[in-house]
Amino acid sequence: MSRSAETTSRRTPTVAAGLLFGIGLGSFVDGIVLHQLLQWHHMLSDVAGYPVTTVAGLEVNTLADGFFHALAWVCVVAGMVVTLASWRQGRLAPGRRFHGGLLLVGWGGFDLVEGIVDHHLLGVHHVRDDLGAPLSWDIGFLLFGALLVVVGAALHRSGRGALDGFSEPSA
Repeated sequence: MSRSAETTSRRTPTVAAGLLFGIGLGSFVDGIVLHQLLQWHHMLSDVAGYPVTTVAGLEVNTLADGFFHALAWVCVVAGMVVTLASWRQGRLAPGRRFHGGLLLVGWGGFDLVEGIVDHHLLGVHHVRDDLGAPLSWDIGFLLFGALLVVVGAALHRSGRGALDGFSEPSA
């Protein structure tokens, strides 16, 4: 490997930070928009013992939503820690397409995992628990997540391609 290729690979921006930011921020969008603003569901709103139509059920669901938001916060903080660590290692700051693509991949990946696990495998809630037949909303949520991953991967790839021409200035 040539000296400039070795330097370029060592200084390439980290991927982990963008993915962690995407997971955390995508989780916040889900929790804030779907749980709080639209009130379509809560973390346990399709669990028989915790109906959101009772005060006790709503208290349990609000607590579960709080733990969900705390986990989202941890992901964002982890993204910040990874970002700072990579800069201290001398890595480049990511460009908009490189980083933005990873944010979308992380968000879409979160949607896919959360949708498959919570909506289909565990059945603890659906996108729209206020409807009699929420399956189409659950499938739409998965399709949206897949779209975010595909668009994000393409955007990241184009941003990564811009790094291929990067070389250290001669001393």
